[in-house]
Amino acid sequence: AMDGAPPPASPAGLSAYVAVSQLLGLTLLAATGAWLGRYRGGVGWHSPLQFNAHPLCMVLGMVFLQGDALLVYRVFRHEAKRSTKALHALLHGLALLIALVGIIAVFESHRAKGIPDMYSLHSWCGMATFVLYLLQWLLGCGFFLFPGASFSLRGRYKPQHIFFGIALFILSIASCLLGITEMLLFKISDSYSHFVPEGILANTLGVLLVAFGLLVAYVVTREEWRRPPLAEELALSMDFKTLTEGESPGG
Repeated sequence: AMDGAPPPASPAGLSAYVAVSQLLGLTLLAATGAWLGRYRGGVGWHSPLQFNAHPLCMVLGMVFLQGDALLVYRVFRHEAKRSTKALHALLHGLALLIALVGIIAVFESHRAKGIPDMYSLHSWCGMATFVLYLLQWLLGCGFFLFPGASFSLRGRYKPQHIFFGIALFILSIASCLLGITEMLLFKISDSYSHFVPEGILANTLGVLLVAFGLLVAYVVTREEWRRPPLAEELALSMDFKTLTEGESPGG
């Protein structure tokens, strides 16, 4: 803030919604760990437990970290735009790396056990989501983080970037729900319908995933909670447009 004045307060309710989203996110991670640890033997690498790294990594990367990356522009409302962009890209990049570990885990586990790959609806949706997410991250870095794209080109691409960001987040949660159901049917198909504790815990995890997704989507789509541009950002945008478009800001 200028002249030592404190920054404007966040809009009413925003902080509470963000805090609840983080509580939900941590709870769903704990539920995932409890399910894998209590009923699936834990997580290992190059062992019979390697597959269990897959659901843990996908929930952590493609849901929790991706959701937090979407919230960056709502939480950091008064920091420099470039720093906020960098954090947004960093969280998405970290989510991609963790998800890649999860994908490697499932392929190596299948190969070790002689299980075929990429035949289920879960695998099709999950792989498509990951590939599109990687493409979305690369395009976002190219358009918004690194210099070179013109002001008008950024403006035309931004609505698509926002739409696909939310869409891929929803697809990630849908893929996780398919994966939970598939895993339960493979592991406890004989007892699942009897409301056994493992089934109840896994179903609860699914409900937490949906709740987290709905809450994050609500925060990022509420118009009055959008990050307001700082005065210096507006000036820089005008200068950038003048340099890249070859016209005056008002032309």
